[in-house]
Amino acid sequence: MFSQDKIFGYSLDEIFQITIQYGTRFLSAIALLIIGFWLSNMLSRTLRKVLTKRQVDAGLVSFLSSLVSALIKTLVIVTSITQLGVEMTSFVAILASAGLAVGMAFSGTLSNFAGGVMILLFKPFKAGDYILVMTQEGTVKEITIFNTILTTSDNKVVILPNGPVSNGTIVNFSRGTNRRVEWKIPLDDANDFHQVKTIVTSILENEDGVLKTPAFFIGLGDLSSSSYVAVIQAWTKNGNHSKLFYSLNEVIFNELTKAGIRFPVSSMEVKVVKND
Repeated sequence: MFSQDKIFGYSLDEIFQITIQYGTRFLSAIALLIIGFWLSNMLSRTLRKVLTKRQVDAGLVSFLSSLVSALIKTLVIVTSITQLGVEMTSFVAILASAGLAVGMAFSGTLSNFAGGVMILLFKPFKAGDYILVMTQEGTVKEITIFNTILTTSDNKVVILPNGPVSNGTIVNFSRGTNRRVEWKIPLDDANDFHQVKTIVTSILENEDGVLKTPAFFIGLGDLSSSSYVAVIQAWTKNGNHSKLFYSLNEVIFNELTKAGIRFPVSSMEVKVVKND
């Protein structure tokens, strides 16, 4: 098998020439990958800056920049493979033969891509909106080509696939200009509801965060044998919902307590049966 002049049927000079040829191709392919990926990231960042400067929707900015990056990187990978000496016709034939398997494997990914396009076209939400989707609630941080990224109120990052998001139920809390705040306060039935209503009305009328139009509402809710529920509904500007709820919750409780309004106390009846 081995001889003084040849190894595996190739002379040392032939082996040297083959090594130089394929080594050069390999190094060229690696260099092309490095430069191509760097160029892809640079163009993606530049596009993001330009679109942001032009005040384009933040969701569209993240989608387009990630799409451009993915397309350029795919082109760079294909070009690098051809640089190694693989003919494009052969490469396309390989891709075509594996198309069905790849399509099945990436059906979810393609669905997520289509979902991202649908979100950007119909705009059920945009970056910065506070939404509830797929049981997850938070502020939309970014919309990429495959995922929607939320930040929850306790600063957790939730990554949701665009396919199920676009096909599911979406509650957008930021879409409307105003939001309604509601309190349901259980009270002892010995309290005079007219007095409760007078106290709460005074609180709402003197609160700057409560809108005068639409007007607030105070009414009776659930009734039981020993208690009733006072239902309070008021409107405020979107974004002030949580702040108004918790601040007035405390004010209403303090004012009702100060006026002698009693809250129902849970009780348990215990019967002792004596067996003779």
